[in-house]
Parts: sequence; structure tokens; C-alpha cells
Amino acid sequence: MEDIKSGDTVKAFYKTGTYIGQVREDRGSKFLVEVLAVHTHPAQGDLHNPGQTEEVFFHQRKALAHHEKANVDKKAVHPYEDEVPNYKESLRQSVRHFKEKLMRRDTEFNQKALRQLEDLEKQYFK
Repeated sequence: MEDIKSGDTVKAFYKTGTYIGQVREDRGSKFLVEVLAVHTHPAQGDLHNPGQTEEVFFHQRKALAHHEKANVDKKAVHPYEDEVPNYKESLRQSVRHFKEKLMRRDTEFNQKALRQLEDLEKQYFK
């Protein structure tokens, strides 16, 4: 594992999203990471039944907010060397990229996930 310490800029995978942030505290098996940008928007739907839309609760998952802090497993935290992008622009880009991915295949799951993402987009950028 890389030598990561408090104050380092990192890329952190949390739940189903990936974020760029700063380590605020070492908490044993986890780091407390402050979110500075969104790298990959969280997935939509039921994580325990991926790709399914029937007889499952289809979750809407928001990206973590700017400066929100999350306890992230150390195994999911890696050094980040590039310039940290603007939070709002990174969120906009991650939503756009996810929407493009969903539109590549016309499935019921992708349509439902796209509707969730479009609803989130209205909330994010109103």
C-alpha cells in the first residue's frame, strides 16, 4: 500500500462513486477523506441486483457534496498527482459521462438509471 498521510490529495472509491479529495485523518483501517471533486458518478439502481428493474428497489444515488467527508477503506484510497478540478465542473462532467454510457445500450435498466440521473441533474444544477 502507498504511503498516504493526512493532508495528501487522493483518489478514493466510495460506495459506487470515485472522488478526488484530501485525507483529513487516519482512522485505523479507514481514512477520513474530504471531497474536492467527483471523478466517477455513483451508480443508480439496486447494487445487490445489478441490471435488474423488476421486484427491486431502484435507488437514486447522489454524488457526495463538495467538502463532504467520508470514511473510506484504505484499500480504496490512492495518491492523486494531477490538478484537482473544480467540484461543480467535475460533477457536471461525471454526470455527462455516465449519461453517455447509459445511452449506448437501450435497456430498461439503462432507461430507468438515465431518468434517475436526469432528476439528479436538475437537483445539482438548478
